[in-house]
Amino acid sequence: MSTQEQVQEWKPKTNPWLIILPVMLATFMYALDETVANVALPHIAGSYSVSSQESIWVLTSYLMASSIVIPMIDFFCKFLGRKNFFMLGVFIFTIASFLCGISNSIGMIVLARAMQGFGGGCLMPMAQAVCMECFSGEARNKAMAVFGLVVIVAPILGPVMGGYITENWSWPYIFFINVPVGFFCIALAKRFLEDPPYASKQDNIHLDKWGFLWLCVWLVPLQIVFDKGNDADWFNAPWICWLSAVAVCGAVLFFYSQVKGKNPLVKLEVLKDSNYVFGTVMLILINAVLLASLAILPQMLQYMLGYDSFLSGLAIMPRGLGCLTALLIFGGLGGKISYKTYGIMGLCALGIGGWMLSLLNLEINPLNIAIPNYIFGIGLVFSFMPITTLSCITLRNDQMTNASGLQNLLKTIGGAIGTSLVATMISRFSQIHQNALVKNLSISNSVFMEKLSTYAGSFVHHAGDMMNATYMAGKMLYNELIQQSTLCAYMTTFKVFALACFILIPFMFLLKGERKAEN
Repeated sequence: MSTQEQVQEWKPKTNPWLIILPVMLATFMYALDETVANVALPHIAGSYSVSSQESIWVLTSYLMASSIVIPMIDFFCKFLGRKNFFMLGVFIFTIASFLCGISNSIGMIVLARAMQGFGGGCLMPMAQAVCMECFSGEARNKAMAVFGLVVIVAPILGPVMGGYITENWSWPYIFFINVPVGFFCIALAKRFLEDPPYASKQDNIHLDKWGFLWLCVWLVPLQIVFDKGNDADWFNAPWICWLSAVAVCGAVLFFYSQVKGKNPLVKLEVLKDSNYVFGTVMLILINAVLLASLAILPQMLQYMLGYDSFLSGLAIMPRGLGCLTALLIFGGLGGKISYKTYGIMGLCALGIGGWMLSLLNLEINPLNIAIPNYIFGIGLVFSFMPITTLSCITLRNDQMTNASGLQNLLKTIGGAIGTSLVATMISRFSQIHQNALVKNLSISNSVFMEKLSTYAGSFVHHAGDMMNATYMAGKMLYNELIQQSTLCAYMTTFKVFALACFILIPFMFLLKGERKAEN
């Protein structure tokens, strides 16, 4: 009997809704932890006395480890059985969460987060497969709607939960909370999860060891280059040059091994489809913008506007409400609007939301943050869902699973790189704006001299004499300049995000697809 026939004939013995309970819970945990640490980064950086740029490793190590494990899901499902592999993934994720909470150095928490990503990276694809297999017809649509809701809402709730826990307890508890939930999830999986015949433990399964090796040789140095490149002055540092060369060689050898290997981790034949390639590139860029914006917005609100962790998380929550609104519109209109139209509207919404965020200043109110985030959330659903569908519409049914796995791999890599690069962008833009503004701190500038004189007059009582008062006034004005240049750097970064989304709009017309979206 073929695998396709087995899929059609297999029926779970247990109530399907009980079966998907543990996989939904695991998916929620994994998706939540993609963003739960975002608002806690300033606290984590303070605990280990590291810069905000170094603390970004806590996010990127999680994403990169997740991307490494994605191509190996099929092998481990056949080697261990999907149920056993699922429980192992949750167990690794849970233990790694505990290690994150007890970490006593930035290096330890980065390694623990990588372990957490390695254990959790397999959970979401397996959850999607379980939802597809356990249901049919209208019930499958409902199950996938619940799955989509979990995937979209969990990353939005992450900053809110992370902020509340950080402010009321301490940042390690954002990881400790996973421990009881993880073991409860394992117990549910042990009780209810079932393996179909085609997902059970099999013999004579071979791992593409060289493919996995070259994947690690490619991604690990690449991530280090993007994370540490700015601190090391990029290619002026010899070790950055060497690591870049290793990453390039690893990438070439990985793709060569996947083309020539008998049992490749990823079948690259789908890359011959230009429609799939265009769609995947667009999804990579959108995911990079999404994760990068989620990384820097809480930092900006805390460093520049004085928000605490909880308030900065709440400020991002309208993005989730925008996602829910878009899902309702998407479901209500059904096939009345083409997927390309949805995609164009989504990219426009992302661009408008990003541009509105670039207009913020130090005197804004919460509504100025909520509205662009709400628009951004609408754009996420209207762009991600149609582009994902259109990118695969020209593929054969037997290519879908492999195409989805490769797409998830590349999206996750793009998100990790985007999160790393955004720290560099803010640092460089801050230097550019500082160099532009510092020219105004001159004795030939009457406005500067007037401000300096005013501040010095107010400080003279505390300073003791006019010389010290003038020094204090100059220092205060320079600190204001640093603050303004940093704020301008954040604004410029959001403009780059907006322009990237607007530039993608013409590429929507290169995607093939039906005229109307099917329900």
